[in-house]
Amino acid sequence: MKTLIVYAHPEPKSLNSSLKDLAVSTLRTAGHEVQVSDLYAMNWKAVVDAADYGPHASSPLRVARDSGRAFDAGALTPDVRTEQAKLLWADMIIFQFPLWWYSMPAMLKGWVDRVFTFHFAYGVGEHSATKYGERFGEGTLAGRKALLSVTVGGPESHYAARGINGPIDDLLFPIQHGILYYPGIEVLPPFVLYGTDRTTDEEYPDIAKAWEQRLRTLESTEPIAFRRQNFGDYEIPSLQLKDGLEPLGRNGFGLHVRG
Repeated sequence: MKTLIVYAHPEPKSLNSSLKDLAVSTLRTAGHEVQVSDLYAMNWKAVVDAADYGPHASSPLRVARDSGRAFDAGALTPDVRTEQAKLLWADMIIFQFPLWWYSMPAMLKGWVDRVFTFHFAYGVGEHSATKYGERFGEGTLAGRKALLSVTVGGPESHYAARGINGPIDDLLFPIQHGILYYPGIEVLPPFVLYGTDRTTDEEYPDIAKAWEQRLRTLESTEPIAFRRQNFGDYEIPSLQLKDGLEPLGRNGFGLHVRG
């Protein structure tokens, strides 16, 4: 298995860094190939601007169209082309990051903004009366799997079904469904550590053991059963879930998971 780890935390001595290092050693010991994109160490440029598209940038700038034109011409900046090549190389992508303000760090969001360009991660496939592009289960990155490994400062009860912060599955839905599943990546259930602002050195061995176990079972773990866009569950072109497919008692984001 070829694994890309995309890591976003500014502190080399952080828990996130330890989890990233443990993932590298565990997977390589098991015979897998691993690459790491350490965004802070790379001094990753997080802001999309006209410089990303060179002569293919229009005035006014149109990010979607211009990124597609630059992608088609092979003219995206070298840092973006390198990350796209890593994604195409990988069978598995692990995202290691802290949950900050209910989402991923800005550095990681900027990686998505710049790397997931038009004609690479979206805007591909047939658009017709029966098919609305290759996305949500299809696309350029189909055949790959991803896992979010996320550290959360607050206790687990705050992120439960009735918790004040909202269910963790809802908070991660925009990433897991909207960013990863959109271009075809299957998403494994996340590895979430709660209360990490108060984690002690004495607790780390148990954390490491749990993380190693998840890593050893990546290939056998069933992905989240997100509904595929073009396989009968949605009306085209409205993309409304068809009547009668609502799981009993489920609404909101949960409608888009089968079973």
